[in-house]
Amino acid sequence: MSSHTVESLTLPGASMGNTRTLTIHRYGDRSHPAKAYVQAGLHADEAPGFLVMHHLLGRLDRADARGAVAGEIVLVPIANPIGVSQWRDDGLQGRFDFWNGINFNRCFPDATARIAEQVKSELGDHPEENVRLIREAARDVVGSLTAEDEAGHLKQNLLALACDADIVLDLHCDLQAVLHVYMGQSLWPRDRDLPAQLGARATLLADDSGVTPFDEACSRIWFELASRFPDRPIPPACLAATVELRGQADLDHDTAARDADNIMIFLTRRGLIRGEAPGLPALLQKPTPLSGVEHLKAPCPGVVVFAKKPGDWVESGEVVAEVIDPLGVSRSERVRTVSAGTDGVLFSRSVDRFARPGRILAKIAGEKALKKEGENLLTP
Repeated sequence: MSSHTVESLTLPGASMGNTRTLTIHRYGDRSHPAKAYVQAGLHADEAPGFLVMHHLLGRLDRADARGAVAGEIVLVPIANPIGVSQWRDDGLQGRFDFWNGINFNRCFPDATARIAEQVKSELGDHPEENVRLIREAARDVVGSLTAEDEAGHLKQNLLALACDADIVLDLHCDLQAVLHVYMGQSLWPRDRDLPAQLGARATLLADDSGVTPFDEACSRIWFELASRFPDRPIPPACLAATVELRGQADLDHDTAARDADNIMIFLTRRGLIRGEAPGLPALLQKPTPLSGVEHLKAPCPGVVVFAKKPGDWVESGEVVAEVIDPLGVSRSERVRTVSAGTDGVLFSRSVDRFARPGRILAKIAGEKALKKEGENLLTP
C-alpha cells in the first residue's frame, strides 16, 4: 500500500482574488522518529532543483511501491510560489521579493530564544530525550509564529515543515559553478558524507552567515541551544545544508538523474530508505570556512574575459579575469586585470560578461578567513 500523500497549503492572499499554494509530498510514516525534508526553488529562478525534484519523486514512488521508505520523507518541489510568478521583460525574477526587495532566502525567523525558554527546565542528561523535547518545542514555537506579508507566511510555513527534521536539503544553483554545499561548521566532520556523496567541489562551513538563510534557521537552533545550555547534552540533531547544483544552465536529465540518485543513496545510508548503500566516494575537496570565500569584484566598467573556469584551483596573484573597456586609448587603459587574493578553488563566476565597478565576478573558496563569522558572509 502506498504511503505517498500530496497536500496543498494555501498562503494568505496578498492581492484581491489571488492566492498561492505550497504543494507538499509526503512518503513513509509520520510517526517514525527519522525525518528528511527536501525543497527546491526557494530562489525561484534556479531551475536545476526543479528537475532534480522530478527525478527524485519518481525514485521515491518506486521505493515506496516496494515498501522501502523507512522514515518520513517530505518534499516541496516548488518552495516559492511567489517567486515563480514574478516575470519581468520575459525573464523570471525569483531571487528577490518584488514587494520589498528582500532575498527570499534571507531573514528566516529565529525561534531559538523562545524554544530555549520552553525547554530550559525540562532538559536532562540524556541526549535522545533532549532532542525529542527540543523538536516538540520547535514545532510548537514555529507553529505559533505570525507574519505580516505573504513572503513572511511562506517562510514560516517552510520552517514549520522542516524544523523537526533530521536532514534538511535546500536545492539551489549558482550562476556558472561547480556543485558546492553550504553547511554548519558544527556539523563537520560528522556529516561529511553529504558533500562526498554529492560530489561537491567545495564545502563552505559556517554556523552563522549573518543573514539567517533557510538551512541555518533549521540547524542553528541546535548549535545555539548547545551553547546556551553547556551542562546539558544537546547534539547537532539537524543536518541542514544548501546544495548548489552547479550553474543555471546545467540542466539536463542525465545530470539531474545522477543528483537524484546521490540523494537517494545518501538517504539510504542514513536509514531513511531501506537497502544497502554503495561505498562512500572520496571527498573531492576538503572543506573551507565560508568566511574564507573571496568575492572578486570588477574594478571598472567593461566586458569580462575569464582566464579561469569553475573548478580551477587558483593561487594568490593569478589573473582570474580581464575587464576590457574599448574606449581606452592605450592597452593599459583598455585592460584591467582581476587577480586572486587567496589560494583556493574558483567555484562560481558571473554568468554574463558585463562589469560595473564593484560587481562580483567570481568566488574563490580559500582556507584563510577573510571575515569574522557572523558578519554577512553571503552575496545579496
